[in-house]
Order: sequence, then C-alpha cells, then structure tokens
Amino acid sequence: MTPAELLTDYLERVRENVHDVLDGLGPDDLAHRPTRDANPIGWLVWHLTRVQDDHIADVAHTEQVWIAGRFVDRFDLPYDSAEQGWGHSSEQVGQFRAETDLLAEYYDATHRRSLEYIAGLGPDDLDRIVDERWDPPVSLGVRLISVIGDDVQHVGQAAYVKGLLRS
Repeated sequence: MTPAELLTDYLERVRENVHDVLDGLGPDDLAHRPTRDANPIGWLVWHLTRVQDDHIADVAHTEQVWIAGRFVDRFDLPYDSAEQGWGHSSEQVGQFRAETDLLAEYYDATHRRSLEYIAGLGPDDLDRIVDERWDPPVSLGVRLISVIGDDVQHVGQAAYVKGLLRS
C-alpha cells in the first residue's frame, strides 16, 4: 500500500462516517445543541470540512472549494468567508444553519478535491515542509494526518450528538 492509498482509505472512512451522521437529519437536527454551549452536528461537519478544504487548498496551491464552488454564497452564513470555525464563540456556533443536502454537497466536493490531490503524491512528497511557523516545521505528511485526525474527532462528536437526538 502506498502512502496515497493509505491516506485515501482513511479519508474514505471519514466520508462514510460523515454521510452516516447526516443521514435522516433536517436543519433543526443539524442545529440541535445538547447543552447551551455544545457544538451542533451541522457546525461540526461544516467545521471539519472547512478545515480540510483550507488545509488541502493551501498545500495544493489551489483555491478553496468553499470559494471556487460558491459554497460561501450558497450557505450565506454570518461569518467572514475565510472563517473555518476556529475560535468561534458559543454565539457564533449558534448562528450556524444549513440544509443537510447542501452540507453534504460541500463535504463531498471537498472530499473529491482532497482525493485528487492525494492521488498525485509520492512518498517523497510527504517530507516537504509546508508550514515553517512551528518548531519543528510541519511536513506535508504531518499536515495531512493532522487534518484527517481533526476530521475523525469532529465526525465522532457529531455522531455522539446524533445519538443523543435519538435517545
């Protein structure tokens, strides 16, 4: 198995989990907060997608799907177009509203872009330094694993909230 095949397999597992979480939910379900300050399913899926979109676009030197696919306009959220959810206040999180189909469409478009990029990587590419703001500097391999790890964490949180909705 090549590194690209390994990363693709991992991302496909995230995709399956995202679709499982979104299945059967409407806008009110996506906005449900188990407690006043908890992150709702919709925001969690949007956030994990925004981070993946931003980070893949950065390392691939491409425009984000969020912008190129006009998702920023279609979602019409009260956030700056560059926001990914990092540091959002509880109030900002609570302002998130979206249709399930649109959220799934944005996720799928970002997922496809990620797979296209990863398919072209060779083992030596993973050692390329992509962020020198950290000590030690961040390699492409570390960045990709970080993105996927973040995806796994947030889709797991979304699945937990969905479970609470069903109990």
